[in-house]
Amino acid sequence: MSSTQAVRKILSSGHVLSINELGKLELPKSTLFRTLQTLIKQGEVQRVQRGHYQLTSHFDAADSWVMATRAAPQGVLCLLSALAFHQLGTQLPADVWLALPKSAYRPVVDYPPVQFVHFSGSAFTQGIEEHILEGGKVRVYSVTKTVADCFKFRNRLGLDVVLEALKEALQQRRTSIPELMDMARVCRVQAVMAPYVDSFVSG
Repeated sequence: MSSTQAVRKILSSGHVLSINELGKLELPKSTLFRTLQTLIKQGEVQRVQRGHYQLTSHFDAADSWVMATRAAPQGVLCLLSALAFHQLGTQLPADVWLALPKSAYRPVVDYPPVQFVHFSGSAFTQGIEEHILEGGKVRVYSVTKTVADCFKFRNRLGLDVVLEALKEALQQRRTSIPELMDMARVCRVQAVMAPYVDSFVSG
């Protein structure tokens, strides 16, 4: 079996493996690194963080979410990543969006790319859900909290993205108008959100 075949085989489990775990192949280090670089250039393997590798075909957004929250344990998936988690809208962000408490340190994350935002007080603590994914646990804001947050960051995300999320959340009955307006008060966007909610009702 060639070194390329051996690396493909051990990574076929789908898990992210470290250099130490790949060392079980008992290949010379120079051969192992050369093989990994070749497979990365061919697009078969990707380095998901320093010293950790996975087959490209097995990588998905959930892996990014788990790795990002491991690197920033206080972090909560928010905004575009929370929309993707809840399958609202058509956004598939390349970056992971994580909320941190206002004074929290932003860790340096090699991979995946992370967009950090800071919330304070109840705007950070309200609406947090915990979910167990195949790779581990993630914290993510609820549908209601995510829609309210999107209104708060409407200039950064684009109003079309925000309104798409609002429309789908209400049409799919993933939230209600009273719940949205309660959360809008927490996020201090009730004056901004109210006209759009009223328009949805009247429309």
